[in-house]
Parts: sequence; C-alpha cells; structure tokens
Amino acid sequence: MNSDWDQRLREHGFRITPQRQLVLEAVDRLRHGTPEEILFEVQRTASGVNLSTVYRTLEVLEDVGLVTHAHIGHGAPTYHAVDEDIHIHLVCDTCGKVSSAPGSVANDFIAQLRKHHAFVTDISHMAMHGECESCFTTLSTSQVRDH
Repeated sequence: MNSDWDQRLREHGFRITPQRQLVLEAVDRLRHGTPEEILFEVQRTASGVNLSTVYRTLEVLEDVGLVTHAHIGHGAPTYHAVDEDIHIHLVCDTCGKVSSAPGSVANDFIAQLRKHHAFVTDISHMAMHGECESCFTTLSTSQVRDH
C-alpha cells in the first residue's frame, strides 16, 4: 500500500478514518475489485461498514489520487491502487478472469493514435476483452471435436 496515503488525505483536507484505511487496504489486497468485492473484504474485519460508505470512500481516495478505476465489464467499475505500474486490464469473456499486461505493450498503438488522429490517450482505464489462454484452448479443442 502507498506509504504516504495519510499525508495525501491530509493535504487535500480529508481526515484519516478507519473506514478509509480499511477500504484502501482492501483495494491493495484485492489488486482489482468492484465496490461490492471491496465491501466484502472490508466486512471481514469491520462488519458495520456498508456499501454507500465504500462508494463514498472510493470517491475520496480517487479524488486524492490513491486509487483509480477502469470499466472492465458492464457492471460497476473496478478499482485498483494508483501506485501500481500503468497496465491494461485483460478480461476473459468466458470465465471472467481479469489479468494485467504492462502498459508498454500499447506504446505503438498509442503512438499511431497520436500521429494519425492527433489523439492522446490514457490507457490506465483500458480493458481488452477476449479469452484467456485456458478458455481459448478449451474453445479451440471443442471446435475441432465438433467438426
């Protein structure tokens, strides 16, 4: 977890509360989590915390630059700590697994967008959908058997 989180909150005029610490620790442990997943993780130690508290806390933590989010699917956003390296979320549409690839794999793509479309992109919110290796292998094997 980012070691200066308490200082960052104070600099932006926010108090340090147990709920904020619990939510930030949950995000750090989960690596990627929806508000509901974060709530479940927080409630393992603090059963009195509710979903609206998690949402409000995530908003504060995002405002001060400690967490960010990506829209991985059609549901709630997925949050992760900002101190992680910039990465692209890889979402398996078959099993739902979320993994990451370093943002540098998109350098050529980003350069082409800038050069040909005068567009500068922030890939930290990017999610790529497809099949993980396990599901792709299973799908390929079953398609061969079906023919």
